[in-house]
Amino acid sequence: MIIENSGLIGLQSELHHLDDAADKVGFVRWQWEYYRATYDLKLTDRTTSSDYFLRLNTRAVEGKLESAHAVLNIEAVYIGRATFPHGLDYESPIPKHILEAAEQKLQQLKSLLA
Repeated sequence: MIIENSGLIGLQSELHHLDDAADKVGFVRWQWEYYRATYDLKLTDRTTSSDYFLRLNTRAVEGKLESAHAVLNIEAVYIGRATFPHGLDYESPIPKHILEAAEQKLQQLKSLLA
């Protein structure tokens, strides 16, 4: 599920600042290469024991990710249910309380990046 109204799409930040802000909210930069990075936040539904991942896709608009001063642009924000062994299902409905928790985390990140 793509989250359109996060207020983060198009926002730009230096890598070191984005890493620091994302870490404070609970995101981890997992996948990365020279020009793009993906940040994930795991959310667990305690009633069903299902895991969901809130994901940010970013792309370098200045420099490369080997430099802390590279500037990244947030391109997409989405959430999916974790599937075994290593996938995300973006078509599954997201429980309301998980979506609300995700939106709260996105607002926290947005305020840290502002």
